[in-house]
Amino acid sequence: MASEQSTRQAGLLISDLAPAYNRWKLRALFAFMGFYLFVYLGRFALWPAAPIIRADLNFSHVEIGVINAALLWGFGAGDLVHGRLAEAYGLRLWVLLGAVLTTVLSVATSFATSLWTFAIPWGLAGFVNAAVWAPGVSLITQWWPRNQRGRAIGLVGVAAGGAMLVMWLVTGWVAAEWGWRAAFRYPPLLIAVAGVVYFLLVRDRPSDVGLQPYEEEPDSYTARAEAIPADQLRGFGPYRTLLTNWRFLAASHVKGLENVVRYGLTTWVPLYYFEEGGLSIESTILVTVALPIGYLTAPIVSGYISDRYMGSQRRPMIMASAFLSAAVLVALAFAPADNEFLGAGLLLAGGFAMSLTMIQAMAVDIGGRHMAGTASGLLDAHGYAYAGAQALIFSVILDASGSPWEIVFLAMAATRLVSAGIIWLVRI
Repeated sequence: MASEQSTRQAGLLISDLAPAYNRWKLRALFAFMGFYLFVYLGRFALWPAAPIIRADLNFSHVEIGVINAALLWGFGAGDLVHGRLAEAYGLRLWVLLGAVLTTVLSVATSFATSLWTFAIPWGLAGFVNAAVWAPGVSLITQWWPRNQRGRAIGLVGVAAGGAMLVMWLVTGWVAAEWGWRAAFRYPPLLIAVAGVVYFLLVRDRPSDVGLQPYEEEPDSYTARAEAIPADQLRGFGPYRTLLTNWRFLAASHVKGLENVVRYGLTTWVPLYYFEEGGLSIESTILVTVALPIGYLTAPIVSGYISDRYMGSQRRPMIMASAFLSAAVLVALAFAPADNEFLGAGLLLAGGFAMSLTMIQAMAVDIGGRHMAGTASGLLDAHGYAYAGAQALIFSVILDASGSPWEIVFLAMAATRLVSAGIIWLVRI
């Protein structure tokens, strides 16, 4: 009895959470989802507009790769710091700052006339845009315990897939109708507006609205992670704790290998169907929009299965994602590029398979709520380091060897099998 009373004093059991807590918990989740729908308008606008940009500014594949790497590595560099800074200075504040600065730098990029006048502001846009991800995931983690977090993170993944779809359609349409500069100037204004709304709707933690926090199941890996001494959470302590945890490092490298494919596809398939398939820019957008539709539909499925049927284990869904997407990539390597319906079907299946992964939820489970921002940021930093590398490596292969697209897709398939082998070792 005394033990139960002390538990209640420390925080509420899940079954005892007040209706007010549940309202704030849902607000934290759905406000971030709504905000995130607009985020990619200022991060990934290069991809659907790449054929137009390449023709207008006479960029080579390598120069497109350099610009893309600048964005991705800029985002990765931001991931290294924004999660930790937001934990110290305010989660929702950091999201707001990232949203406003992303809009400013997207507009600045629209005035580019050369490689470096494009790559530098675009890389900075990636750096500030990272401020909206890890802090937002951390804020959700403050409200959602591990046994419900798979579904919550799954819904965030749905929002990310929706953001990709919104960006693909809006940026592609604006670029086709009014040019790529308009696509970099006007749609990103929505990010700043959404950031202000998000800031006003949510609060960082239950204690900010007079509510007690949840309690993790006492025998879980996450509860043990949250029990580390307070002095390890000061300064660079979370970095040391996470970067000496082999499970976290393994998950981080799996995230990196995932991003070789996720962002490899979104970087190169528009150029593949435009150049190799001979499709128009409008047809290219219609075929490749199947990829973000696939990204949109899978995360809630994997989150529900993980929480409902697998005891919140993330590893099985990560492995399923790896094997299924590898099979699709092999098929994509040998499918004719001028077959629009087959291409759209394969991209839909590939996007769905990639988004079955639960690697983000695994990282937050390892770090616990006290290090959720740092864990999410470090994981994503690995992802974008790999994503930027693929942009350069594949661009050199394509320019040097006469566009051997089969090699690109088969190399992506190989990374998925390596991912499955690594994550098989991680049991939490």
